[in-house]
Amino acid sequence: METMAGTLYLCATPIGNLEDITLRTLKLLKTVDIIAAEDTRNTLKLLNRYEIKTPMTSYHEHNKAGKGPFLVEKLLRGESIALVSDAGMPGISDPGADLVKLCYAAEVPVTVAPGASAAVVALVLSGLDTRRFVFEGFLPPDKKERRQILQTLEKEHRTMIFYEAPHRLTDTLGELAEIFGEDRICAAARELTKKFEEVRRGSLGDHRAYFKENQPKGEFVLVVEGLSLEEQTRKVQDVWGEISISDHIQKYLEQGFTEKDAMKQAAKDRGVSKRDIYKEYKTGQSTD
Repeated sequence: METMAGTLYLCATPIGNLEDITLRTLKLLKTVDIIAAEDTRNTLKLLNRYEIKTPMTSYHEHNKAGKGPFLVEKLLRGESIALVSDAGMPGISDPGADLVKLCYAAEVPVTVAPGASAAVVALVLSGLDTRRFVFEGFLPPDKKERRQILQTLEKEHRTMIFYEAPHRLTDTLGELAEIFGEDRICAAARELTKKFEEVRRGSLGDHRAYFKENQPKGEFVLVVEGLSLEEQTRKVQDVWGEISISDHIQKYLEQGFTEKDAMKQAAKDRGVSKRDIYKEYKTGQSTD
């Protein structure tokens, strides 16, 4: 008789306050065959708090290549596994996503016991736009790669969420300020759901100056305001303001635009009326 595969349960755990665990997650942690934990020492504190004796095994970035297939074999033999990260939702900025892919490839059932997520908690506490947002997690350590990613986000209109370690916080704030501008609003959140929870709101420039004088402590979630329509318009106007209207229109004429369409596009680029463009362009031509 063919053995039914067990289920992989992605179990969200508290991001700080241990009382934020769900009843369903507690039940699963007690009843599964094994708990796969990012750091067994960290998870043991949670298990001890709720008197859970389920055996654990480690599953993290440095052993996922070998441990992932091992866990899938257990699942295929009918065992059930609860996957937990150090805090929050497994699979977000951790190797849990790799294990999920292995399970789907092996046709092993996967489900989620949802709960806290630091990114969402920080977002709703930030006071910034929550309607549309983009999660970037931890930026890569390589400076060139980090800069390339940030440059792709320079014109991002959605609220952006980053994770950062304390020892890299001031450097990251400096990079964000350089690319997004010193005045871009940001919320820097730490110790979320804990006794000393802190959410600092201010400009990127203010945060950088503050944390240069006050040593950052704990993991941070940075929630950064997206590019506003007004700021985008100003940047575009600044770029086009460096060339004359005549040269601007000539640029489009060389691309095959009619004079009428070239003036229309130049007006759109500069955020001014077609009448203003026409008047100045024709005045410049008569002067020549």
